[in-house]
Amino acid sequence: MRIVVLGPPGAGKGTQAVRIADHFSCADIATGDIFRANVAEGSELGRIAQEYMDRGDLVPDEVVIAMVMGRLAEPDCAAGFVLDGFPRTVAQAEALDHRLAELRTPLHAALNFEITEEELLRRLVGRAAELHRSDDSEQTIRHRLEVFAIKTRPLVDYYQRRRLLAMVDAVGPVDHITARVLGCLGEDPALVAV
Repeated sequence: MRIVVLGPPGAGKGTQAVRIADHFSCADIATGDIFRANVAEGSELGRIAQEYMDRGDLVPDEVVIAMVMGRLAEPDCAAGFVLDGFPRTVAQAEALDHRLAELRTPLHAALNFEITEEELLRRLVGRAAELHRSDDSEQTIRHRLEVFAIKTRPLVDYYQRRRLLAMVDAVGPVDHITARVLGCLGEDPALVAV
């Protein structure tokens, strides 16, 4: 199974990505982990990415794409993967599709986790307090959500046009959300203990 998970910060993508990967016995790939690994290893891509991050700039698509494609070439991805945090732009989605087409291993689905702004604020403010992050004020969180909405809408439209998009109600107990995800993927939701 090859899946992309989309949704705003705090929607539960990371939690569900781990559960989906476990269910399908495939790799759970978080792009933040790929960045940290490349930087820690001192790889050429890691050094390039670090230069951008040190300046506070976004890492260019071609560097992000190269890192992710390198990770997808690792043996644990042969059985499939769940990508969390990639793609973030249509250009990245197109690069992913192109590479998967070359390998004759197309994407199965793009799951978009839907959640109200009020619930997101509740979750993110709570998480910021738990982690003692003073930089995550309600105003900062609202700005992050606005930026996410603007940047992600084209990606949601892209996957909808490709008939790969499945909308997931991301509110409720974790097991219930997992059951919804499995239902979207054609699995029996009863496989999840709720």
